[in-house]
Amino acid sequence: MTETIHIHVGGMTCAACQSHVQRALEQTPGVRTAAVNLMTGDATVAFDPGEVGADALVEAIVDTGYEAQLPAAGRSAFEEQEERERAQVEEARELAIKAVVSLALGAIAMFLSMRWMHEAGVRYILLAITVFVMAWAGRQIYTGAWTAARHGSADMNALVALGTEAAFLYSLAATVAPGRFGVHDVYYESAVLILAFVLCGRALEARAKRQTTSALRKLIQLGSTTARVVRDAAEIDLPVGQVRRGDLIVVRPGEKLPVDGEIVDGSSYVDESMLTGEPAPVEKRAGSQVTGGTQNTTGSFRYRATSLGEASVLARIVALMREAQGSRAPIERLADRISGVFVPIVVALSVATFAAWMLAGGSMTKAAASAVAVLIIACPCAMGLAVPTAVMVATGRGAQMGLLIKGGETLEKLRRVNTLVLDKTGTVTEGKPRVVDAKIDDAGLRLAAAVEQRSEHPLARAIVVHARSRGLSWPDPVDFQATPGRGVEGVVDGKNVIVGNRALLDERGIASANGEILVAIDGQFAGSIQVADPVRSGASEAVREFKKLGLEVVLLSGDRKEAAEAVARQVGIERVVAAVLPDGKVVEIRRLQSEGRIVAMAGDGINDAPALAQADVGFAMGSGTDIAIEAGDVTLLRPHLGRIAGAIELSRAAMNIMRQNLFWALAYNVVAIPAAALGFLNPVIASAAMAASSVSVVFNSLRLKRKPL
Repeated sequence: MTETIHIHVGGMTCAACQSHVQRALEQTPGVRTAAVNLMTGDATVAFDPGEVGADALVEAIVDTGYEAQLPAAGRSAFEEQEERERAQVEEARELAIKAVVSLALGAIAMFLSMRWMHEAGVRYILLAITVFVMAWAGRQIYTGAWTAARHGSADMNALVALGTEAAFLYSLAATVAPGRFGVHDVYYESAVLILAFVLCGRALEARAKRQTTSALRKLIQLGSTTARVVRDAAEIDLPVGQVRRGDLIVVRPGEKLPVDGEIVDGSSYVDESMLTGEPAPVEKRAGSQVTGGTQNTTGSFRYRATSLGEASVLARIVALMREAQGSRAPIERLADRISGVFVPIVVALSVATFAAWMLAGGSMTKAAASAVAVLIIACPCAMGLAVPTAVMVATGRGAQMGLLIKGGETLEKLRRVNTLVLDKTGTVTEGKPRVVDAKIDDAGLRLAAAVEQRSEHPLARAIVVHARSRGLSWPDPVDFQATPGRGVEGVVDGKNVIVGNRALLDERGIASANGEILVAIDGQFAGSIQVADPVRSGASEAVREFKKLGLEVVLLSGDRKEAAEAVARQVGIERVVAAVLPDGKVVEIRRLQSEGRIVAMAGDGINDAPALAQADVGFAMGSGTDIAIEAGDVTLLRPHLGRIAGAIELSRAAMNIMRQNLFWALAYNVVAIPAAALGFLNPVIASAAMAASSVSVVFNSLRLKRKPL
């Protein structure tokens, strides 16, 4: 048995940090998979509880030098996300204050150095300023570097700490023993400004990170805080957390629905655009399902609470999005491999730079400045942010488009899809058959509906609905029998009624005319009923979009070949595979994959589950409350085929952003490290460039937010 747990990890600042934690978890016995996300500060771990416990996983993280905390018991996804939002706001505020103060003191230090560097009194003032900034603003950097060093690892904090401490110690020697050891000038302002620029970069990153979770934040804000509940025949307002399953809730015009439920009495139109993206309000009446977070319009009604807390539709969507945003894309392994050896190599390059300058006859000052610049410029922050920022923004943007994309791996696979298999019923069609032609009188229709009401078949329900729309009523049948694949029969008002296909009537020796559903009464043919499942609105346009994206489209159906081909012609699909059972659908998916195709399949997420699981990417069609949200790799909250094309386009855009981020993060270091080693960059400029590289990666990912819906 495998369990999954989310652990908050504190203290990670770069790709090297992420890599250390990831490696420690993966090497822990009993861990099946582990994904550590630098952006969210979370580790998602799948493990065997029989081999390792949650506390041992926390200990494995702590042993690497980072903080770890298990989720609080009983806390909902809403509460956890709200807590994370508060922590992000506080972190951004604290970093901004430290950055502004450090920049101001750095400017003062630079002014004093330029005017009176060689005066002893000024040097001691600069010393005091530097000690204050290092101890207050830079404390977390130094403690992080020391903690990592004690555990035998090094990260971005180590590079900054080494660089600033080198500048500080060099300046301290020039202050207390001027002229000795070949040191004369002081570089206090460099140490202060390096810290200031690093903190500025982190503050901007923290602010930008909040933008990457804006879609999730908007979902959280959709939840209502109070509910009007009927208790002891009186209406009282209660916090949502005190609502119990089965409570009767009153909703007035313009109010937000607090929880999921089923309408008991009253009717209205409910705006479900937050869930499905469809702007038109949906009619709701007694028996209709409603979802917490949606908006009532003009009517009023009462409904019974059914799903609360973590079981609600909105909470499940929030939990799914959090899991998706904390996942890792396979392309991220490249950054992991590089960052695992990055810091030791940079330290070695810094030492080599210092030695090369000294051997070439350069001054101690130039050698030290170049070595420090190498340490500062070669920060792997941008590399660690390159992929997770794009995943977070893309999954958030997908949610706004009505797409729940299960993380980075799904995004990467979506880009490579070249074949799309569409289930017919409920995917290309609405999945709600209706009577389009009835060549039978009302008396015969009444008897047919009486028998069909005992059947669970969708075609039977269509006949019953049609009969009721004509104002007909009927008694319950007796001696009811159903013959799978053929039809049903029973006795109504003393008459033997058969409703089925031609094979069933032929078997009973009853002569009949052409028709899809035939009716016989007391051994005589009584008429026929034609039932059709309408094609979804926009299906033809969606198929054209798929073809523009270079996809081969296949219609897969368990229905008759003639019916499947008719639907295919209507929407423009050339390749049809019909009359296949669920296991046959799996066989067809495997056959396509054996041809080297990357296959995506769209189905209803329930009876197509085996084929969805077999496909490289599974799209589960749905409409909010009646959906298994966990089905498939991508869930379409809006039952619109065009969203599949949107998902593929979004994945391709996200992968382009990931590649750009990784390229520029690597290119930055390829160019910047030699420039610093050759003395073209001083430590202050290097720290500013390093901060800019990290921020640029985040803002490049944020471009995905502007992708059209």
